[in-house]
Amino acid sequence: MKDPFVAEVRKHRMDHTQQFKSDLHLICEDLRAFELTLGKRLVTLKTKRRRPSTRFSPPRACGG
Repeated sequence: MKDPFVAEVRKHRMDHTQQFKSDLHLICEDLRAFELTLGKRLVTLKTKRRRPSTRFSPPRACGG
């Protein structure tokens, strides 16, 4: 079963790729320029720091 939303996103992505003849550098440059036009509408999330797991303790060294 094909998802119509996924199909539409893929179509627009392919159109955008063909516009720049599959040149990844130009595609990324265009996307960065577009991001600058968004202003405050662009959301940047802070990275979440993961806490060390206390569930498992490290193996102890064997002493002799």
